[in-house]
Amino acid sequence: MFELPVTLDGEKLGVDDLYRLAQREEKVSLSALALERVKACRSYVLSLTGGPGRVYGLNTGFGSLADTPVSPENLDRLQINLLRSHSAAVGKELPKDAVRAAMVLRLNTLLKGRSGVAPETLVLLSELINRDIVPVVPESGSLGASGDLAQLAHIGVALLGEGEVYHRGSKKPSLQALEEEGLKPVSLGPKEGLALINGTQVSTALGALALVASQKLVECMEEVASLTIQSLGSSVQWLDPLVHDARPIEGQVECADRLRTVLSDSRSTGRTRRVQEPYCIRCIPQVHGSAREGLRFANAILSKEINSATDNPLVFPEQGAVISGGNFHAQPVALVLDMLAIALTPLGALSERRIDKLLTPTFSGLPAYLAPQSGVNSGLMISHYTASSLVTENRLLSHPASVDTAVVSGGQEDHASMSLHSARKLIKVVSNLWYICAIEALCAAQAADLGGIVPLLGTRSAELYSYIRSCVAFISEDTELSGPIERTRRALLERYVGRVPEFLS
Repeated sequence: MFELPVTLDGEKLGVDDLYRLAQREEKVSLSALALERVKACRSYVLSLTGGPGRVYGLNTGFGSLADTPVSPENLDRLQINLLRSHSAAVGKELPKDAVRAAMVLRLNTLLKGRSGVAPETLVLLSELINRDIVPVVPESGSLGASGDLAQLAHIGVALLGEGEVYHRGSKKPSLQALEEEGLKPVSLGPKEGLALINGTQVSTALGALALVASQKLVECMEEVASLTIQSLGSSVQWLDPLVHDARPIEGQVECADRLRTVLSDSRSTGRTRRVQEPYCIRCIPQVHGSAREGLRFANAILSKEINSATDNPLVFPEQGAVISGGNFHAQPVALVLDMLAIALTPLGALSERRIDKLLTPTFSGLPAYLAPQSGVNSGLMISHYTASSLVTENRLLSHPASVDTAVVSGGQEDHASMSLHSARKLIKVVSNLWYICAIEALCAAQAADLGGIVPLLGTRSAELYSYIRSCVAFISEDTELSGPIERTRRALLERYVGRVPEFLS
């Protein structure tokens, strides 16, 4: 059941709004005021088509062909050819929710009235979003410099009735989907093709989806860590507010406050009377707090990006100006997505160390590898190997893409951000972290059973334990572990995110 639609105006779209639209929880509507801006900009662009001057992308070629004039009778054909020639992405298809998010973002930025598109083009794009007509978009081929040109072109050709889309549960030609919905393809006019593909929206879409999933992931990992702390009988002296007030970094203080709240009514902490806990327990606020700061910074940058004009050239009817600039360059997006991968990867490393503590009897006081009959049973031994492998993969994926570049279009476009590479790496990092978290949750629940401390758990942890046990039973003898790990991961995603999103499935 759809809620009231999200009204797009190019100014106020939030990251959470975008996430809901990507998951089809809401529909879009177009601001009347924004459409008036679009009309005024379109009228100004059309007034330039008969003039003697050259305007990039309006009556010239593209890239290194910027100085090549295009005759008036070929202006419409120029835009259609642009979409067709730039639909050159290859490889595995992007998830449908990521494509929906990119469509919403492109629609939102065009509503700023700086691109020169016709209102009818935006109305059709909104219809595709609301009727769940999702273009097939391959994931490889963007440099994040003139934006995500190839991927956005695959979205753009769907408006022409070309290319393939997903619609009503199957893949089909775009024209067929439009006809089934009673819609007609657009007839592009001057500058419209360029306006549809010049921007950062695919990279930003993936980044925004990863951001929301990461915010929920941090919450989940902190609650799972709390279950581990109780299963190990660890002290919580390190959570004393005196410690964190002495280093008042906001993210660290928030994490410590949250852990104190979750553990406040537990009767299981402090049983072992260790003088000090290992870093993987004692330093959770410092490491998670750093990730929280990274998430806060990423949210600030992406919130600005999703409401920015990233076309080229930009049109300013009020000043009578058409200006070629560089807002399509996705360096701010690439940098922040690389940073997020770096900020989140240590959470998995910390979780892997806690998994090791749960499985090691000299630390936990529990049977080796949490097997009721160690030796005959290997228990959860190899789940630790899996977690360690994923931690290593995340470390490799944390190498930044934004420090790389490429030179294309005859040297005219001589610096690239590689933002879509950053986004795709981040999605994989986040997906791996949900698996690592699931393995720790599985081990912590098993340890709680073997240690007999379930009745001593705090309220929130007892709820989490019961939730885990509702999908995975106590492992009394060796079994194939991939299934329990996968079920636990899906259950945690459903609990903290609300569903298993396509981009993480």
